[in-house]
Amino acid sequence: MTSITTAAVPPRARKLVGAGRRQWIGLLYVLPAVALVTVFFVIPLGMTAWMSLHNWPLMGDHSYIGLDNYWAILRDTRFWNALKFTGYYTVVVTIAIFAVAFPLAIFIERPRPFTNLYRTFFFMPAVVGFASASLLWSWLLNVDSGLFSPAAYDLGLIDRKFNLLATFQPAFWSIIAMVVWKVAGFTMIILMTGLQSIPQDLQEAAVIDGAGPFARFRAITLPLMRRTLALALILSVAGSILAFDQFYIILRGGPRNQTLTAVYWIFNQSFVSFKLGYGAALSMVLLVILVALSLIQLWLLRKPEGLD
Repeated sequence: MTSITTAAVPPRARKLVGAGRRQWIGLLYVLPAVALVTVFFVIPLGMTAWMSLHNWPLMGDHSYIGLDNYWAILRDTRFWNALKFTGYYTVVVTIAIFAVAFPLAIFIERPRPFTNLYRTFFFMPAVVGFASASLLWSWLLNVDSGLFSPAAYDLGLIDRKFNLLATFQPAFWSIIAMVVWKVAGFTMIILMTGLQSIPQDLQEAAVIDGAGPFARFRAITLPLMRRTLALALILSVAGSILAFDQFYIILRGGPRNQTLTAVYWIFNQSFVSFKLGYGAALSMVLLVILVALSLIQLWLLRKPEGLD
């Protein structure tokens, strides 16, 4: 019985065997990531979808009720008001973040004295957790023992101490200021990488052709930063829609439940009212909205035809 040598195997068969081995090796490399996504996303998502079809109290047996939780959402005016406020907050805070982050990214993009110091200083708030930042600003905004109102009173800027959290507008804009302080540095770094990826030759050629700063920004910078802008925008919008810590820690939904976000209402229904099935249904609705918004943003910021 003769043995089959490597030379006897056709070249096409050897290529197929080699490609198969490379595929299995690639699968082994991504297997840990697949396992993490499966355990911490796919399985919990499936469990949440299953819970949403049940009357699932915190204690006791659960019972299958089909789509009743989803029909109840249509009549839940508090949820729709919370979703409306979440949308308003998302639009305002996203505009505010980009209004601060983009000029900072342009400022720190090119090497200049103390550039690394500026980058570190602007980015530092991003490493603080949202809960910690909310606790810090909760103290800063305190009418008696905080910083803002007592300092303004001591400097004679106001006649009496003013509670910034007592009415909607001051409380809302205080939250906006806190989030911009916390997040703008992170968005700045993302935008800075996009700016640095633009070939300098294009900018120099535009300057030679007589293009001004605004014309270069509109015709070169923005089109070539579409993917970077899409990433920063999706992260900002997703984080804003899922906002919870700052509203729970600083405002507790006040004043007069005017700052209830969608996630705050889901938390209330799930862990205050103990209606876990209904909370799961609300979560699935919010997930669909978030995915739809992300797809719309990707479509609006898609790469134009013919642009390399």
